[in-house]
Amino acid sequence: VMRLTKPTLFTNIPVTCEERDLPGNLFNQLMKDDPSTVKGAETLMLGEMLTLPQNFGNIFLGETFSSYISVHNDSNQVVKDILVKADLQTSSQRLNLSASSAAVAELKPDCCIDDVIHHEVKEIGTHILVCAVSYTTQTGEKMYFRKFFKFQVLKPLDVKTKFYNAETDEVFLEAQIQNITTSPMFMEKVSLEPSMMYNVAELNTVDMAGESESTFGSRTYLQPMDTRQYLYCLKPKQEFAEKAGVIKGVTVIGKLDIVWKTNLGERGRLQTSQLQRMAPGYGDVRLSLETIPDTVNLEEPFDITCKITNCSERTMDLVLEMCNTNSIHWCGVSGRQLGKLHPSSSLHLALTLLSSVQGLQSVSGLRLTDTFLKRTYEYDDIAQVCVVSSEVKQ
Repeated sequence: VMRLTKPTLFTNIPVTCEERDLPGNLFNQLMKDDPSTVKGAETLMLGEMLTLPQNFGNIFLGETFSSYISVHNDSNQVVKDILVKADLQTSSQRLNLSASSAAVAELKPDCCIDDVIHHEVKEIGTHILVCAVSYTTQTGEKMYFRKFFKFQVLKPLDVKTKFYNAETDEVFLEAQIQNITTSPMFMEKVSLEPSMMYNVAELNTVDMAGESESTFGSRTYLQPMDTRQYLYCLKPKQEFAEKAGVIKGVTVIGKLDIVWKTNLGERGRLQTSQLQRMAPGYGDVRLSLETIPDTVNLEEPFDITCKITNCSERTMDLVLEMCNTNSIHWCGVSGRQLGKLHPSSSLHLALTLLSSVQGLQSVSGLRLTDTFLKRTYEYDDIAQVCVVSSEVKQ
């Protein structure tokens, strides 16, 4: 059994000396005559020739394990009904990797039965390749033997995720991906496959002269132990947008799909499990701002639009009260009835207010009272607005 891997670049050890030393220019001339060195850069260890793998090497999660299996008849007799079986034993399952389950009729002396197996590694830890051979001798005796080849599957990437919940029901996902191998990686693709509730927008490119360019530049190499941050924005689909504010508990966001290539084009792919986040709690009643101006004039009325959502499992009868603060003054009637609001339902409310103080002011002072339970919900620091002095007209 021999593992099939990509060849590697031949590396030579340069031996040099100064011209006034005893060997003179002999060592330098030998390196120039060596066909494995790079012409003009003989002192570099990197050569131009490829060499076959000298050992098993490392195999990482997500890569394809390929192995060449050869059964050779060392005897001087013809054997019959040869059956070669290759299984891969992991900590959780046993997989059959044999390309064919049919037996070979006969195998003459000094002849071989060759097979190549492939398997995409999906588990970390100890793997055992079990090769079993059964055959029948000329005397009709059935023979059987097995060989075991053990190897370790290592983790190539360390993936960490962070969630940020926006007031607009959007979810921002930051994925930190670290290369924990000993060689650089070419990151071919890092994408997020969202769950059925969300649409995803990748925030890892910038618009340069009408073309999208990666924020990591044209060279998307990830050096050993380097970390890269990817950012995604998930927005609820239209059919789930109304219910997004009342979702409670753990929700499924989606899963990351990572594809990379190593030194000589070996391809690896890794998919995370379903990423989950804890939905933010809004209590029984959620109040959010739909529209608000960024900048307003001093002592001039401006309009905002609020959205009130019933996050409880009961019907509410709401009354709106508006309390003035030192800088924010509400325009309109306080204590008005908003009517009944059923569970998971929402209503939009247009309000008018003005500010008597310049600067960045906080919109506060809204009170919602449920007349059924006589319970009052207070909402302060809902948003901020910049108040500037209006132009004086001559």
